[in-house]
Amino acid sequence: MANDKLYRTEAIVIRRRNMGEADKILTVYTPNKGKLNLVAKGVRRTTSRMGGHLELFMQCNLMVAKGRSLDLITQSETVSAFPNLRNNLGLIAYTWQGVELLDRLTEEDLENYPVFTLLSEFLGALEVGHDPIIISRAYELHLLGYLGYRPQLIRCVRCNEEIQPVINFFSPEMGGVLCPACGKIERRSIEVSIDAMKILRYLQKTTFATGPRLLLKPELRNELEHIMRSYTRYLLERDLKSAEFVHNVTS
Repeated sequence: MANDKLYRTEAIVIRRRNMGEADKILTVYTPNKGKLNLVAKGVRRTTSRMGGHLELFMQCNLMVAKGRSLDLITQSETVSAFPNLRNNLGLIAYTWQGVELLDRLTEEDLENYPVFTLLSEFLGALEVGHDPIIISRAYELHLLGYLGYRPQLIRCVRCNEEIQPVINFFSPEMGGVLCPACGKIERRSIEVSIDAMKILRYLQKTTFATGPRLLLKPELRNELEHIMRSYTRYLLERDLKSAEFVHNVTS
């Protein structure tokens, strides 16, 4: 008979914090249970056999024992360590930004398999050296879509007219693009160039793996970052803590 007090799960470590003298509480994202907080006993000891398999941003296989308040990791095995990513300060900054957004927008114990797959692909794309800025924008658009915050990029969110290939506007508060006439009415809207609109639409409608192949001019990359940062700031009611870190290490 199966032991209903134990379960196996794949997981990606997105946050860690110390508990007691030698333990850690790990926040992980899993394919079938969503976000979980798990206890890793003794991993801060140099003799721990699990510690090397539970580093930040690692993808691993876990054996977990159910507990009264928090479940306990009893075994761990590395699936993907992403060494290039974790040894590059710039890539760490973009990774932290991506996982912080996921962490802030999700609740515990809510299954969302596409989000787990996206997170794994995001880390893998950074690991192999694709453009981290384009990767981040593609990841953000797909993540927001999977979590119910997909921005409207086809029709004006105010008048419902189809968006034309001219300079338009984006409203974080209304969750999408505004035509020129409506954009001038909404004072907090952001101007969106024709090229930026094309890229946003392209990243939103294609698979995540397709986006990192794009090559964009610096001014267009900056415009896309400004639009997406404004939208996530509105959703979270503040900037991501990692946003300043990204700016400091990449500027």
